[in-house]
Amino acid sequence: MERLSLTATHAAHFAAIALGHVGREYPNKPDHVLAGPEDARTPRALHPIFYGSYDWHSCVHSYWMLARLLRRFPDLALADEIAALFDRQFVADKVAAECAYLATPESRGFKRPYGWAWLLKLAEELTLAKDQRWSRALAPLAEAFAQRFRDFLPLATYPVRVGTHFNTAFGLAMAIDYARATGDADLADLVVATGRRWYGDDVACPAWGEPSGDDFQSSALIEAECMRRLLPAAEFRAWFDAFLPDIAERRPATLFRPATVSDRTDGKIAHLDGLNLSRAWCWRSLARALPPDDPRRAVIVAAAEAHLGAGLPHIAGDYMGEHWLASFAVLALEA
Repeated sequence: MERLSLTATHAAHFAAIALGHVGREYPNKPDHVLAGPEDARTPRALHPIFYGSYDWHSCVHSYWMLARLLRRFPDLALADEIAALFDRQFVADKVAAECAYLATPESRGFKRPYGWAWLLKLAEELTLAKDQRWSRALAPLAEAFAQRFRDFLPLATYPVRVGTHFNTAFGLAMAIDYARATGDADLADLVVATGRRWYGDDVACPAWGEPSGDDFQSSALIEAECMRRLLPAAEFRAWFDAFLPDIAERRPATLFRPATVSDRTDGKIAHLDGLNLSRAWCWRSLARALPPDDPRRAVIVAAAEAHLGAGLPHIAGDYMGEHWLASFAVLALEA
């Protein structure tokens, strides 16, 4: 079977989906604390950039996907529309309003760590864009979220190992990319040290809790993918050998079975399509970290393709998945 990868056809489809919802304000699920009646405002008033896509974090990673597709496929038919959107949205006054929202005491935990991670991933992608105006405009907001990580990680005694937005391994995996891309050595050192502290001694992961009914990440595989990014290659392989020692025998078995999605109109159950895509992303990335003659590679690649095949047909169709799944499809197809 030919290995699927990100194509111009995928890019055109995914870009059209995202352009259809990043500016769609409703329905909307705000993550907003009201300190008084004056805080009862619309999503667009609260977040002049990231008010669409059903929720703030999905809007952020949809912008990331658009920036990624624009850079990968500059001749995309929708390239001018994407650039025009960025010109309208990545401007000083709108960025300042997003920063002001973060500065309120009630917003200390806003979107921690998932939204933090995706905002930094977007900022990283914009640093690679041909037009640097967008990166310069977003820089104050990126720095605000980088500071969130600097303040929070030393206080976080324990990791969060769930398969949803609160997973801390996902946060570190994205934050390290930003830190390295921007040359923020202090942040990179803190992220690596935190990953070692949280996960360095983990062995024989049973993955018995996967999948939960609303998972869109594998707590086992995203931890492994996080450590792949954080550790030197040889050290990672030793850690991975101990963390998932029975991969060649396809154990833990739950990691090799794509999730069943019974109702794609239910936002939580629809998360399981994302689980299939994010597992495909992690499995593909982990396969690359192993030597070419490692017998586990074939097992891992087969698992990745099975999960990708289960998730990819369901990117669009119902808004509960359509407002976010394409971003994880890009991660999986590019891995």
